[in-house]
Amino acid sequence: MTTTMRAAVCVGAGGPEVLEIHKRPVPAVRPGWSLVRVMAAGLNRSELRTRQGHSPGVRFPRVLGIECVGVVADSTDPRLPAGTTVAAVMGEMGREFDGGYAEYALLPNALLMPVTTTLPWDVLAALPESCLTAQGSLDALGIAPGGTGRLLIRGGTSSVGMAAAAIAHGYGLETAATTRRPGKAAALTAAGVDHVLLDDGGPLYGRVRAIWPEGPGHVLDLVGASTAVDSLCLVRRGGTVCVSGSLSGWLIPDFEPIAMIPSGTALTSFHSDDVKGSAGAAMLQRIVREVEAGLHRPHVDRVFALDEVVAAHRCMENDEATGKLVLATA
Repeated sequence: MTTTMRAAVCVGAGGPEVLEIHKRPVPAVRPGWSLVRVMAAGLNRSELRTRQGHSPGVRFPRVLGIECVGVVADSTDPRLPAGTTVAAVMGEMGREFDGGYAEYALLPNALLMPVTTTLPWDVLAALPESCLTAQGSLDALGIAPGGTGRLLIRGGTSSVGMAAAAIAHGYGLETAATTRRPGKAAALTAAGVDHVLLDDGGPLYGRVRAIWPEGPGHVLDLVGASTAVDSLCLVRRGGTVCVSGSLSGWLIPDFEPIAMIPSGTALTSFHSDDVKGSAGAAMLQRIVREVEAGLHRPHVDRVFALDEVVAAHRCMENDEATGKLVLATA
């Protein structure tokens, strides 16, 4: 095995140009950790914020990447021998220790999820963070296969939004989704969205009620802090809002629960850290099987080579993508 590797290293807080391709020694395994030959890594907006310097406690230089897929190259876990196809997500990847933007990653055994699949690497790489978050969010909303109901997705053209739309469509739900860009409406329709709503910053209430006079029973809010209170007004009384994204930041200013949550309406959340490692292995394998069977599919907007990581972050920062961006590291 080679002793050196290429990695996209974030050398400090700043714009996309702070991501530099460096040659580094391949990490040596240590107890409790195994070496993964990274084949591809999904890109996420949380990595953009880390690069900008908004993740407390992250020290630079750091190899970013909160998820990856690949093959175990050197194992310290007999349950995960060399050659096993694995995925990994969260658990402080790309923050406390180096993540998936590299040809090899040294990862805790507890994070590695074995996967049996025939999917190509770029498609597989689009699943761990986005689809686990989408599936976990739908579960938190009480949405199940064969169910009925109406789902509004805010931030519909994000990678999680596209994944949630595809899964919900496969379940048979009537869905609506928002986008800020009219040019992305066709992609939402192709993902199975029944009603595309242009979010131009104005009130959504009238447009949502024009479709569903009583409101949707479920709202998946991927925009987050700036829209969560408004989502509580959009959902029908007794419905549920799940906040699973932070496209607009982390905190809701001046939040007053008794005044802002309508009586009987539920506010919940989902965090992908809840399905890291063994907690999410069975769910990921189920998602893989459903994708292989054509029940739904991930929307991979574009695949970038490792050398194109700066362009990939510019694409993400400029909100040019519809769905998932993937970094091919092999």
